[in-house]
Amino acid sequence: MFPKTLIWNDENLAILDQRKIPWEVSYCICKNYSEVADAIEKLKIRGAPAIGIAAAYGVALAALEGVDKIIPAIERLSHTRPTAVNLFWSLKRMEVAFYASLEKDLPRALLNEAHLILDEDIRINRAIGEKGAEILPETCTILTHCNAGALATGGHGTALGIIRTAKEMKKSIRVFADETRPVLQGARLTVWELMQDGIDVTLICDSMAGSLMKEGKIDAVIVGADRVTSRGDVANKIGTYQLAILSQYHSIPFYVAAPVSSFDWSLASGDDIPIERREASEVLCLGGDTSLPDNYAVYNPAFDVTPSELISAIVTEKGLIMAPVSVNIDSFKKKL
Repeated sequence: MFPKTLIWNDENLAILDQRKIPWEVSYCICKNYSEVADAIEKLKIRGAPAIGIAAAYGVALAALEGVDKIIPAIERLSHTRPTAVNLFWSLKRMEVAFYASLEKDLPRALLNEAHLILDEDIRINRAIGEKGAEILPETCTILTHCNAGALATGGHGTALGIIRTAKEMKKSIRVFADETRPVLQGARLTVWELMQDGIDVTLICDSMAGSLMKEGKIDAVIVGADRVTSRGDVANKIGTYQLAILSQYHSIPFYVAAPVSSFDWSLASGDDIPIERREASEVLCLGGDTSLPDNYAVYNPAFDVTPSELISAIVTEKGLIMAPVSVNIDSFKKKL
């Protein structure tokens, strides 16, 4: 059985430590919101929907400590990672539930809201999978970047959810997974995850994608999203933007899988998305015991922004936003 990303155990949250995959499947136990925040910051748990769910449970843990801990918990958790909007969406839901439950059993009310966020995410991922799989041909070779699977969500996944559902529909699916430097989410997580489900997957270096496209070996690119603006610009793991450019040049459809909770309607364009900068050590470490000199200057943004003009469709649980995305997204929003 595929391991769950998060497990609630009475008064603590067990988080699958994704830093140790694929070598080890183990959980870290979070007994308070500070430990949840630390797990998010240190990438023990990652993926936009997953960190939103984890943050919700962090607030539920704070409620067990006392009503005076809840607002500090929301504040602390909101400063863990700046780019993925699901984090703030989830914390806002928990804040609303807090104020609506002040005269009730507060810990139970907030825990129920966290459970609901988790359950909704799994249903949403299933819906994204169904809608995305329908647009794939019966035989399809897919390139994906980073990890937008069960590990990055409550279960099933967004981009990988489409792949999983396509397989369930008996479509012939093959996957190439970018290694996704510098933290290797593709190599460590996506390849391992798809192998658990018996899906044909091959690892490639990030620099090999263009060559594969030129050789006609890629039929579609599917990625996840950490934030989508009101015009359909998408922030996702660094390296996504160049794949979108390559896809357009080679006339390959470029699909983004994202729940509606990843949309930030307050932002006009991708230029407004805050991009997280991470430690130089992630780039300097080459794996194993090998690392580059500490005095190297390093630029390490965790995400980049793909403009809507390069996107063939955004696949959501509410339906598809087809190209031109910047034009069709308004009518999509009105239907929500």
